[in-house]
Amino acid sequence: MTLINWYEKNKTQAADWQSEAGNPAPKAVVIADDTTKADEAYRLACEGTALLYRGDFQNAKQLLQAITRRVDRKPVKPAASLLEAFHQHRARQIGRANITNKVLIELKYGACDLPRAPDVKAAVQAALIVDDNTGKLPARLVLSLRELLGMVGAHEWRKKGVPIHALNANIHAHYGVYSPIRGEYLDLIDQAPLSSPQVAWDIGTGTGVIAAILVARGVKQVVATDNQPRALTCATENIQRLNMQSHIQVMQADLFPAGSADLIVCNPPWLPAKANAPIEHAVYDPESKMLKGFLSGLKAHLNPEGEGWLIMSNLAEQIGLRQPEALNTWIHEAGLQVVDKLDIAPTHAKASDQSDPLYAARAKEVTSLYRLKCV
Repeated sequence: MTLINWYEKNKTQAADWQSEAGNPAPKAVVIADDTTKADEAYRLACEGTALLYRGDFQNAKQLLQAITRRVDRKPVKPAASLLEAFHQHRARQIGRANITNKVLIELKYGACDLPRAPDVKAAVQAALIVDDNTGKLPARLVLSLRELLGMVGAHEWRKKGVPIHALNANIHAHYGVYSPIRGEYLDLIDQAPLSSPQVAWDIGTGTGVIAAILVARGVKQVVATDNQPRALTCATENIQRLNMQSHIQVMQADLFPAGSADLIVCNPPWLPAKANAPIEHAVYDPESKMLKGFLSGLKAHLNPEGEGWLIMSNLAEQIGLRQPEALNTWIHEAGLQVVDKLDIAPTHAKASDQSDPLYAARAKEVTSLYRLKCV
């Protein structure tokens, strides 16, 4: 971790700096408390000055909410196309985060000692993957209040879990690992024709939910790969909770492990755009790198008569981020053919939210499972 420095109590203070997005520590830091006015805090944040809060924790949350409201009041320029609307939306998200992340909180060994602060230590430990038995959180750690609240929210979701109909059980997503809340793609995996594969691979396993569904459908052996430590830990815990560890091997790999399989499944990020935080890599795949990597490597890893399952939304095509024929072209160039395609309409809330700037694209979105075989 890097350090953040500020002046307080007549001397320069220092603490470890935490930013999930990898943002550098702010150079200008002032002390804020319960007397700090929202307009002044907003002005300072817009200028790049961070506010380290020393008052009541609930008042800090109210100040953050007030700053957020001021950010959201900025008028939205009409977009000439869905592609322009997308780029405007992303720019607003980034700008919003840059300003709202300027409200900071200090933790001492993972605990917040502000009045009316909740017990956040377990959530911070879970987010930073720190085990009490093997390591300690820093004595002084500064991070944005927005990030801390994200850790707390993720921890509560992790404890509760997401119900997965195909498993008749819950899947528990760790902080920084994409939660399987969009269940339609899981329904496709549960319903696609399965010709008794002995060995299957789940590429980019995340929570391990796809690997678990394959085992629930009768696949004897599944290798679940990911290149992110948090995902590997998360998938391992979920698989153990489901008592499927004798059927699923979790392995660190950049896409494919060595060898070959009867069935290889991949649900890559759906939008070819820049990711601005680690969690966004589950949604954004810059230049379609993972998608192209899966397709180009699939043929070399499939057993004779084996199948590859690609789960993709057409949202990128609806927005204009990818040309309509690009995916079929990449499939053909990889020496593959589509033998079947299963479609399903989205059921998540944004699909019917007409206030969403991308509603026109989301209303036409279709999620598909492509069954691929070698030519």
